[in-house]
Amino acid sequence: MASETPDQPVAKPKPKRINLRRPDIMEQVKAQVITHYRSDLVDRLRAKGEVTCPNGQITIKLAKEFGFCYGVDRCIDLAYAARKVFPDKPLYILGEIIHNPEVNDQIREMGIQFLSGPHQSADIDDLSEGDIVIIPAFGTEVTIREKLEAKGCQVVDTTCGDVRMVWKRVRTYAKQEVTSIIHGKASHEETMATSSQAIAKNGHYIVVSTFEETDLVCDYIINGGNKEALLKRFDGCYSEGFDPDTHLRTVGVANQTTMMRGETEEVQRRIKAAIQKRYGTENTDAHFRFFDTICGATQDRQDALKVMLQEPLDLLLVIGGYNSSNTSHLAEMGEHVLPTYFIKNVQEINGLQSISHWNQHNQQLEETPHWLPEGPIRVGITAGASCPNNLIEDVINHLLELRNTSAEEFLAN
Repeated sequence: MASETPDQPVAKPKPKRINLRRPDIMEQVKAQVITHYRSDLVDRLRAKGEVTCPNGQITIKLAKEFGFCYGVDRCIDLAYAARKVFPDKPLYILGEIIHNPEVNDQIREMGIQFLSGPHQSADIDDLSEGDIVIIPAFGTEVTIREKLEAKGCQVVDTTCGDVRMVWKRVRTYAKQEVTSIIHGKASHEETMATSSQAIAKNGHYIVVSTFEETDLVCDYIINGGNKEALLKRFDGCYSEGFDPDTHLRTVGVANQTTMMRGETEEVQRRIKAAIQKRYGTENTDAHFRFFDTICGATQDRQDALKVMLQEPLDLLLVIGGYNSSNTSHLAEMGEHVLPTYFIKNVQEINGLQSISHWNQHNQQLEETPHWLPEGPIRVGITAGASCPNNLIEDVINHLLELRNTSAEEFLAN
């Protein structure tokens, strides 16, 4: 008599892939997105570059590149398409689709339920086979993706292509037994997702966000030191089982795609120099890897702002979500040159009296009185890759009102 074998768990078949980008669906999505986020005023001002109002009291100049990027456009289109394709089914999203509060509010108003964050209305543990879950533009951790697939959920993946390029790089590092040194913010969704890609291939990582942290790692590469002190300093920023004595011998640099290129390049330069000092220049390739994975849209916006800051301006307005990494870097660039106000929308402007703006250094709102200089002024405006044009229009209209003119008069000049 044949011996009985225990029942093996039956893997759930992957849900049938559904084409969300059908022409009929995307035509409807385009019309809806235009209604929600487009601005004719911004489009016309973008074409002109800058405009001075007829009374000469204000000149508004837009950076050459600003606002929604291709990756953001794509992820919003897919979320809207999912709602069109599944009009009567519950839809879920892992977290914020992008770092902009108005856009996330719009997603919730469409009946898409958040599985994390302050607006959480459902739990991933309660999902079941066939439930539809949107992965935001930042991507998600490998274990979460596996959990969704194990449940048999239908996944709508809006992960940005630039983020996927970084994942490919750190997976390659892991396969080569190269430790990923990730330049980014350890608590950012994108960096958490990237870190998970390394450990999924049995690799290791450590995250550095500042030059100070980079120098600590560099010093350990060169001189070794107190392992426990280093691990304590980077608590929560490295992979389980990470041993600096072993895992800092061969390293590769990667980055959160929305960091500033110059800073990532400096992190790379310092780590490479430390490797060369420790192992010799002739052995660099055996102990060091690097690949440029800065998002093209992030770099385009930084480059455009750099050019604009070389022109005479009285102040700069940076518009975007306060938890947006790429937007915060734009504000940081402006702060070094002229008065800069980082605002999420027009509601932060209290007329001529004051403006509430985000101080990213102490992570809180500040209020500046009498922020708008008297007399003729030149105002520069830029926005992060997750800021829609309609929010930029609101700010421009308010500025024009404060200078006793209107959009019609402004654009007719």
